[in-house]
Amino acid sequence: MNYKIRTASREELDIAIEWAAKEGWNPGLHDSDAFYATDPKGFFLGFLDNEPISSISAVAYDNKFGFLGFYIVKPKHRGKGYGIKIWDEALKHLPTQNIGLDGVVEQQENYKKSGFKLAYRNIRYEGVGTDKKFEDKNIVQLSKLPFEQVKKYDDQVFPTSRPKFLKSWLKQPEALAIGHVEKDRLQGYGMIRKCRAGYKVGPLFADNKKEPDVLLKKIFGVTTFELG
Repeated sequence: MNYKIRTASREELDIAIEWAAKEGWNPGLHDSDAFYATDPKGFFLGFLDNEPISSISAVAYDNKFGFLGFYIVKPKHRGKGYGIKIWDEALKHLPTQNIGLDGVVEQQENYKKSGFKLAYRNIRYEGVGTDKKFEDKNIVQLSKLPFEQVKKYDDQVFPTSRPKFLKSWLKQPEALAIGHVEKDRLQGYGMIRKCRAGYKVGPLFADNKKEPDVLLKKIFGVTTFELG
């Protein structure tokens, strides 16, 4: 059988998104546009006799930091070495970067074999929003702030500067991005966006314990009519 790996087009990226949905990862409806705008060459598909059977993303934010995702092999083709081949190809795209990834617990030992180290745990919570409105005069939509102000804040909390990503991410449809501003200084921001099932909050950054509570109260109280 003939197994070939190549970069994926924007349209072909939708194949990996569908696979991710079937895996239960609940991707955001418009997330992929921001990642593809950041690094169009960072998405790969593996084809077996011209049929796509594997995928991975290796998005380079710059030459210092990159992130892996969409690492999937179709179930009937697993355990045959196709995954490690597309994995190795993706790593070639990030030769100088410190690389991050979200790893399911059962795969963490395999990631360690490739030189990765556990940085922190991810814990995901699920709940139901409220119809109670929350108002705070210090909460503003990020679109009303100068982009450089938002970028400057994000530069402090993300491993590297990511202006291309932010410009696309914060303007995606069916989403709301808000910040907490006091004395003309951005002290935190959060975003909620529509996914295959419900909505996801992320990112959520803040200077102290007060801001995330205020931002979440606003986020959980929004209605779909407020999502731009």
